[in-house]
Amino acid sequence: MAGAESTRNGRPGGNGRGDAGSDEPGGGTGAGGGPLLLGVRHHGPGSARAVRAALEAARPGTVLIEGPPEADALIPLAADEDMRPPVALLAHAVDEPGLSAFWPLAEFSPEWVAVRWALDHDVPARFIDLPATHTLAWRASEGEEDESPGGEGGESGAALPGLRGDPLAVLAEAAGYDDPELWWEDAVEHRDAGDGDVLAPFTALEEAMTVLRETEEGGGHDREPLREAYMRLQVRAAQREFGRGVAVVCGAWHVPALRRKVAVGADRALLKGLPRTKVDMTWVPWTHRRLSRASGYGAGVESPGWYGHLFDAPDRPVERWLTKVAGLLRAEDRLVSSAHVIEAVRLAETLAVLRGRPLPGLSETTEAARAVMCEGSDVPLTLVHDRLVVGDVLGEVPAGAPAVPLQRDLARLQRRLRLKPEAPERELELDLRKETDAGRSRLLHRLRLLGIGWGEPASSRGSTGTFRETWRLRWEPELSVRVAEAGVWGTTVVAAATARAEADAVTAHTLAEVTALAERCLLAELPDALGPVMRILADRAALDADVGHLARALPALVRSLRYGDVRGTGTGALAEVAAGLAERIFVGLPPACAALDADAAREMCRHVDAVHGAVGLLGDAAAPGDGDLRARWRAVLRTLSGRDTVPGVIRGRAVRLLLDDGDLAPDEAARLMGLVLSPGTRPADAAAWIEGFFGGGSGGGMLLLHDERLLALVDGWLTGVPAEAFTDVLPLVRRTFSAYEPGVRRGIGELVRRGPGGRAGVTATDGGAPGSATGFDTGRADAVLPVVRLLLGLEGEGEGEGEAVGEADTVGEARPTGPVDRAGRTDPAGPAESAGPAVPAGAAESADQAGTSAVPVGCAVNEPVEVDA
Repeated sequence: MAGAESTRNGRPGGNGRGDAGSDEPGGGTGAGGGPLLLGVRHHGPGSARAVRAALEAARPGTVLIEGPPEADALIPLAADEDMRPPVALLAHAVDEPGLSAFWPLAEFSPEWVAVRWALDHDVPARFIDLPATHTLAWRASEGEEDESPGGEGGESGAALPGLRGDPLAVLAEAAGYDDPELWWEDAVEHRDAGDGDVLAPFTALEEAMTVLRETEEGGGHDREPLREAYMRLQVRAAQREFGRGVAVVCGAWHVPALRRKVAVGADRALLKGLPRTKVDMTWVPWTHRRLSRASGYGAGVESPGWYGHLFDAPDRPVERWLTKVAGLLRAEDRLVSSAHVIEAVRLAETLAVLRGRPLPGLSETTEAARAVMCEGSDVPLTLVHDRLVVGDVLGEVPAGAPAVPLQRDLARLQRRLRLKPEAPERELELDLRKETDAGRSRLLHRLRLLGIGWGEPASSRGSTGTFRETWRLRWEPELSVRVAEAGVWGTTVVAAATARAEADAVTAHTLAEVTALAERCLLAELPDALGPVMRILADRAALDADVGHLARALPALVRSLRYGDVRGTGTGALAEVAAGLAERIFVGLPPACAALDADAAREMCRHVDAVHGAVGLLGDAAAPGDGDLRARWRAVLRTLSGRDTVPGVIRGRAVRLLLDDGDLAPDEAARLMGLVLSPGTRPADAAAWIEGFFGGGSGGGMLLLHDERLLALVDGWLTGVPAEAFTDVLPLVRRTFSAYEPGVRRGIGELVRRGPGGRAGVTATDGGAPGSATGFDTGRADAVLPVVRLLLGLEGEGEGEGEAVGEADTVGEARPTGPVDRAGRTDPAGPAESAGPAVPAGAAESADQAGTSAVPVGCAVNEPVEVDA
């Protein structure tokens, strides 16, 4: 890469201050007195080590680095003790923050090493790539997707076709390698930069890239000449300012172009008239996982964790890596010993020798770990790849880094609420009764309103109470862009969320969107936004005549009322709107249910279910003057159940809802079902009614299990369906019964198999209620009453309390005769001194006849039991 002169005594360059081997600043010249060009592979630990060794040997007076020159003022922050890579330079358009670009840098990135070396040695450092003001302006005009200009595409052109698309693959193929990564590891990563000429790898790589560029047949990116022209101008300017001590760290592909002699006027003419846009730049945290992605903001580094290990390991990288693998597997409760590590190292070295590699690489260590530590299984290797080969390392930037006011307010809230951004995905359980957890909930909901998806709500495993929330958190680097975008709405999180909610309410297209927004405003506790949103909601509801829209909107409003009560938020206005919305649904639902096809009828049936649940939560009087909403809803359901123009699935659902709420007697429900299943009803309509009544997975199967009269009606109707109509009815019936649990289906099948006679014999339904006997057997019931009294602690309320007699148990062991307390201790005073009643001598035998055990678990049949009141 760098055109080094011939070496003397193992040192590169010649003599004098301009030699590469000079120990004083101001050296570092390349061939013919030109700049020292260090061509690298972005995010390559071998290149990073080589750059560090070359800079230490050359001691240049200034370091020029491929990157946006607008970031020159941010370079000193890289020396801050709070700056921890991976980080990225973020550039975004001031007028359109979503128009952005990243330049990610890891600890093993050559550019980062060059920046840190310059800061540590008080040497000026500058970025010399094409300014971001032009890059972002191009993207705005051409509508390009965001990508990382400083990623692999800048060095190997991964996104470009032909030779320019992947020059490393061409070099690897010429060397006899199928995998470019393996060739790069053998040629660069496994090379010790401290042996011999430190500039030798750059020289070899520059020669290879020069040949490749000479054989390139056109192609390439039309912006590459512009970038390289700008770099040449910056290099010339640095040479005029600092003399001959200039070192340039850039992608290896650009080195031949920077070495080429081009007139200054030609470069300036090429850059004339480029589009511009005003940009801001800052440092943002980055992640190893984002580095591993080859598209979007990623850098295409497949194994950033492995590369970081190669860069950090002072010696014996294979042994240290496999020790890390063993530690991870042990933490996951896998049996991995020191002997496993020793044997895995030996196997990795053997594989490297067999394959002719200088050192074991990632493929050899992975295969060794699979064979020795994972017993040939790929399942533990997946964990190793996720945690170690890629990793979840999240960088940090100092508080003094430039940021939009919204970013600073968010950082302040994160510190106050102890909610640190982390790269690994994790679940967060919140108890809204605690002030800190309530504050965390408000922050996460407000960020969701702003489109900053740091957290997503998840279903709670531990509790279904409304005072609990579960969130799934994961911080991605792109969220920094979202924060910058949201900065246009306000300088604080609460102000920005309020402004965004008001704007979204104005631009919402449907009533359901406005109601969902009102719910989110309550969850985020934005009282200043709730007022305007509610006014817009009331206006939309008054103008919207579509019952489906109203039915979709009501559940969200009711949920808002429910959550508002938990958070202590005033919801009076919301309750009035919800009650008015429910009233309009009651009036418009019966006409809207007439003359619907099958699909529309099922959709309307779902709306009926949603409204029924919402009315139940809304209460009998949601707002003053609105009366009994539940009573009016019951009247609507009765209207739907009795109209022949209403589709069968809706009529069946209305009857079922009335039956479940106790507003319809079982006899009346059976009568209505009998009418629907009579021969005068078309089989398809009857099947739809059954689907509405028994379907939906809401306990319809249990009705058939416990009410044999309904089961007999369905059974009789189904067996009487004509053969020509059975094919049309079967899909509807199958869809209904397929929603039942296996145990319910099995129980229904058993009842049908027994037939009417068998079912009657089991339940003895002569003249009694369906599924019940004609009366109670008081003798059998009295036998268990003493035990029930004991369990309930009802002392002295039973009759026939007998004495407890101590007898030997079934194995001949003597048992104590005293009563037993809750702890299992025996009262030596005997039953006469105990306060509680004892089990009569015949209770256990009677209970056994009744099929129910009358003695608590763990006690002998004839052992008295005492329960404290």
